[in-house]
Amino acid sequence: MSERIANAALRQKVMSADDAAALIHDGDQIGFGGFTGSGYPKVLPGALAKRIQESHDRGEKFTVNVFTGASTAPELDGTLASVDGIGWRMPYQSDPQMRSKINDGTSFYTDIHLSQSGMMVRQGFFGKVDFAVIEATRITADGDVVLTSSVGNNAVYCDTAEKVIIEVNSWQSDDLEGMHDIYGGFALPPNRVPIPITHPGDRIGDKFLHIPQDKVAAIIETDGPDRNTPFKPIDDDSRKIAGFLLDFYDHEVKRGRIPKNLLPLQSGVGNIPNAVLDGLLHSDLEHLTSYTEVIQDGMIDLIDAGKLDVASATAFSLSPDYAHKMNENAAFYRDHIILRPQEISNHPEVIRRLGVIGANGMIEADIYGNVNSTHVMGSRMMNGIGGSGDFTRNAYISAFVSPSTAKGGAISAIVPMVSHVDHTEHDGMVIITEQGIADLRGLAPRQRAPKIIENCAHPDYRPMLLDYYERALHDCKFKHTPHLLGEAYSWHTRFLETGTMKKD
Repeated sequence: MSERIANAALRQKVMSADDAAALIHDGDQIGFGGFTGSGYPKVLPGALAKRIQESHDRGEKFTVNVFTGASTAPELDGTLASVDGIGWRMPYQSDPQMRSKINDGTSFYTDIHLSQSGMMVRQGFFGKVDFAVIEATRITADGDVVLTSSVGNNAVYCDTAEKVIIEVNSWQSDDLEGMHDIYGGFALPPNRVPIPITHPGDRIGDKFLHIPQDKVAAIIETDGPDRNTPFKPIDDDSRKIAGFLLDFYDHEVKRGRIPKNLLPLQSGVGNIPNAVLDGLLHSDLEHLTSYTEVIQDGMIDLIDAGKLDVASATAFSLSPDYAHKMNENAAFYRDHIILRPQEISNHPEVIRRLGVIGANGMIEADIYGNVNSTHVMGSRMMNGIGGSGDFTRNAYISAFVSPSTAKGGAISAIVPMVSHVDHTEHDGMVIITEQGIADLRGLAPRQRAPKIIENCAHPDYRPMLLDYYERALHDCKFKHTPHLLGEAYSWHTRFLETGTMKKD
């Protein structure tokens, strides 16, 4: 596979994963590539976990602090968490073992807006970065690095790290070259300049990542696939939610607030976003654009159908079949897809300028429009805020979508007061469940509550929520946002005590 490493000097740095892992020591801070299960290092984390476990077996302390772009995979987060090897981590995760170690107190976790994570590293807020560990599809004769299926925070980690370890992965298509747009115009205040993007298809950087060769401590040759998880079939609730959202877009077009081909679209990852994309595929809309975090299966379908002109993101989040299609046809898709650093894909300045239309998932929303997207029952971390805050606060229109219940109906996604606030009532504009849609723009809290309850809550919980609101309105001394605080919190304690939020 050495033909993927065309630079003679860097070929001399090829070594095994075990030898590369031996360069890392207790307490080191490591910036790993990877974003939503794509473009992450495949073998170095496992070799490091083995070394950590051997140290623990000898009674020696050995943990590392882990920086990433977003979620990675079992081969990285999972394997390091399984040996209690992560002392601290940021900014987003979704691995079950990592989540368990965060919630049992083994690992510290700092949940950060994705647009701010790289900036805070550049500011030195977290201290020095000892190693950057990234994945490449090839290294050119000049020593330039062609990244793989994500960009994430690769550039900032390589810029700030003392040493860099590169995994060159032959599973990744070398036709990805030209898809990346690595912008290097970052500076700390007071030397910042505007980011020159006025259209999702604008290219403002370089297709390569430039790393000084004396920084490269090791190169590892690999041949392993990304964590490409199949999407579940689109269910009825997801189709209903997607239908409400698409009808809302149509309404906004008819009111003259957005153009016929909409504005650049952003969406979180999962079943509901793919249902929305499927709805767009079967609509009469054309010349769509996207300015988002991840490229999902539905976007590939829209490109294939000639409906999506360009999609700007920082990573792929594809099923196995679509990852294979990407590898086979990357030379075609790179004319329609741009992969940028997440400092750009999630940058508030660009999101606001382009007028992005955002749609993100939630765990729960309260009757006044506050949203919890990270914590279960107020204290158990699920995944993290990811980029939802970046897009929600800065989007032209921002929506939150979710089924109205969870756990087979035992939990209501609409509650009197959310158990944890990630997105305040000031940011979310629209809430949608399979029950309906609540457009909250321009409404005061006491106008929002009846609309959210009637339009979005499940019928099983609607009477309880209306009863709570009416009694709060009557009994609370202050009427702007009336609450009965003890009863608001009891919604969550009731589930912990009985296994359901429903009253006896």
